[in-house]
Amino acid sequence: MRFVMNRALRWAVLGPVLALVLAGCDSNTAASSAATPASAPAATTGSTAASGDPYDHRHMAFGSPTAVVSNERHTGPFAAGNSLSMEAALKPLDPAPVKEIRLDITHKIIEIAPGVKYSAWTFGDMVPGPVVRAKVGDRIRFVMSNRSDEAMPGPRVTTAPMMHSMDFHSAMVAPNDKYRSIAPGQTISFEFTANYPGVFMYHCGTPMVLEHIASGMYGMMIVEPRGGYPTKVDREYAVVQSEFYTKLDPEKRKVDGAPLYVLDGDRVRSKAPTYTVFNGRYNGMVDQPLPAKPLEKVRLFVLNVGPSNTSSFHVVGTIFDRVWIDGNPDNQFRGMQTVLLGSSSGAIVEFIIPEAGGYAMVDHHFANASQGAVGIIDAGTAPGTDPEHHNIPATGAPTDPVALQGKLHFEQKCLACHTIGGGDRMGPDVLGVTQRRDEAWLARWLKAPEQMIQTDPIAKEMLGKYKVPMPNQGLSDNEVKEYLAYFKWADANVKAEGKRQPQPAAEGATLPPSQTRSAVPMPASPVPAPAQGASGHSGHK
Repeated sequence: MRFVMNRALRWAVLGPVLALVLAGCDSNTAASSAATPASAPAATTGSTAASGDPYDHRHMAFGSPTAVVSNERHTGPFAAGNSLSMEAALKPLDPAPVKEIRLDITHKIIEIAPGVKYSAWTFGDMVPGPVVRAKVGDRIRFVMSNRSDEAMPGPRVTTAPMMHSMDFHSAMVAPNDKYRSIAPGQTISFEFTANYPGVFMYHCGTPMVLEHIASGMYGMMIVEPRGGYPTKVDREYAVVQSEFYTKLDPEKRKVDGAPLYVLDGDRVRSKAPTYTVFNGRYNGMVDQPLPAKPLEKVRLFVLNVGPSNTSSFHVVGTIFDRVWIDGNPDNQFRGMQTVLLGSSSGAIVEFIIPEAGGYAMVDHHFANASQGAVGIIDAGTAPGTDPEHHNIPATGAPTDPVALQGKLHFEQKCLACHTIGGGDRMGPDVLGVTQRRDEAWLARWLKAPEQMIQTDPIAKEMLGKYKVPMPNQGLSDNEVKEYLAYFKWADANVKAEGKRQPQPAAEGATLPPSQTRSAVPMPASPVPAPAQGASGHSGHK
């Protein structure tokens, strides 16, 4: 009873005082708000405002002039602006508070894999489009001309001109005004202010959006916190994952002698891509790795544009020290192994390169990695060494069906210890083996290596050099023939260029890269599914 009475007495005394204090706070807040225009941003350090909530709508800029559509036909560069980066290595933030950006639309032929010419639609004449970089509070002045009716260099085999548009996920605007479709020959311009930090997607929003994104109309926009990122790094790269859904052109047109590929409407609607790639090209960052040095901190801006599948982004050999979901430092996780990104989701990942080596970037959904979603961060890899392969195929897929079966066996059982033209691993490089050994010797070696080690001088010599005996894989006579067919095919067609895997093969000797036949869910053309052998330890040949 005494406690209740004392509490009541305290509230009777303190209540009016607290009311006066709170009233004073409200008065000060109101005075501060009255003195600051609604569009004026609050000062921030990193992602935290120095004077309140950085996401306070009173400090954001809403509203902008109506978009302007004209019949002006631009004939200059397809992409322009100091805030644009055309490569994976990002340019520093342009300090100008107003970003002038031009991204024109083109229809052109791009090469998404060696020898695969695809009829694409682009922003800035490239796929993905240039990376746009700004910071919170920057004003974006955007202009875009629809130049899909312009003839690009080379034969006219692109899709007919059509309506297109631009949708910035980083903008807060009326889409029926800013994101309207424009006809070939028209130009649209509009403005917006970047209010939130993040790694955002931009894409064409013209129906059907699925086909426009699958044809190449997408890119990344980075918006930094007003005060910059809270950490310092040595290198910054942009990685955009996307899907291509291809089929051979029904009209059988060719580009520079190579068959033309076009969008496969059935595949795109059933979410069955032929390629899943980083930065627009199958194994593009395997062929051209991203450079780094030991003990450097790397920041990757990662965006999965889809249009339909998810990404499990992972870097082999390190751990993400920080992960900022959607690229906003306020959405932070520490010590993550993999980042799950849905279509149009982004993230910033930071990590240390612990020592010299080749660090594979992969979509850990390995069906996607087998379709080209693989890259390498090269941190001083020793000459002649090969990074952990992670679904980088041994070679292209042979057109000969028997050799193709042998390729599958080799990748399932031998690729960890051997290469085709990539140099020795635990065992010898197999390229040229049919020229070094006769067919009868190879057949006996594949069938019963443990017996040959006891009596054959060549087998004994290899054991002395490589130290690890080749295990018996229990191969049938038919499997031995398939191995031999693959080795003969490789020796006749693979043209070794350095040590990077996979090595190129003679023109016409391989199926398209979408048919690596390592783990592709649906081949571009019907091919009988080969029997899958049991996985086992690789041996030495």
